[in-house]
Amino acid sequence: TLWESWWRSEDLYSHNHPMLGASSEWMVSAVAGLELEPTTTGGREVQFWPRFPNSASTLNYAGATQGTRRGDFAIAWEFVDLNQDTMLHIRAHVPPDGKGVLRLPEYRNGEGVDSILKKALVLPDIEEAKQLSDDVCASRRKSKLYGFGYNWEFDKRTMLWMKFNRNKSIGTPCRHFLFHSHLDNVEWDNPITAPGTSENGVEVILAPGLYDVVINDWKLEPEVKAMDQGWRIGDRKEYYLSEDLGPYCADSDSFDWKIDDASHLI
Repeated sequence: TLWESWWRSEDLYSHNHPMLGASSEWMVSAVAGLELEPTTTGGREVQFWPRFPNSASTLNYAGATQGTRRGDFAIAWEFVDLNQDTMLHIRAHVPPDGKGVLRLPEYRNGEGVDSILKKALVLPDIEEAKQLSDDVCASRRKSKLYGFGYNWEFDKRTMLWMKFNRNKSIGTPCRHFLFHSHLDNVEWDNPITAPGTSENGVEVILAPGLYDVVINDWKLEPEVKAMDQGWRIGDRKEYYLSEDLGPYCADSDSFDWKIDDASHLI
């Protein structure tokens, strides 16, 4: 469900009140890259389409799970080795009788990228991986060491983002179960390479199973920065003074929807 507030509460805020639902849905479908295929029935088919950022300064991993009557669809991705030879690592799970369509990155800086895809020879115990991952996450939350004890608010008087410290932390980050060490010993079949192209996107049909995708040498770029302030697009005074947000929302109808165009949401 989509909650009424970002703050976790068992008695104050509703857990089924999509007041903040637009950005919540965007995080699942675009950032993590998991959404039901528009014409599917009974949750049989999903689309895996993460919109990977060019920079890891704001975001360097994401994951999501979609429950259906057939079982859980899941996807997770992360940047590995944040340097010039950064690797993009993706894992996806399709339950029995399900179908996934994995939409691979169209291009990086105008150049095609090759994706190396493998499928597990034997499906591991996914439920055990979930439970082990949940236990780790619960321990992290209980420690209260990993959340965010602050939030940002925009001050229209100074036209700057201000950081406010809070009495309690929220948003403990947890690694997705698809990257739990329980799955480290999975045996994979022979890898296949899906060649990238700068003109047309690549879609791969995924039958039920567990998949591992690697894209090597993913070139990271610096965040967009204002001339005299921080990297956030929201720090640009003209962003709030102008009625034309075109330069900051440059989405088009083309195949490639750039996550960087939505940096203002982040």
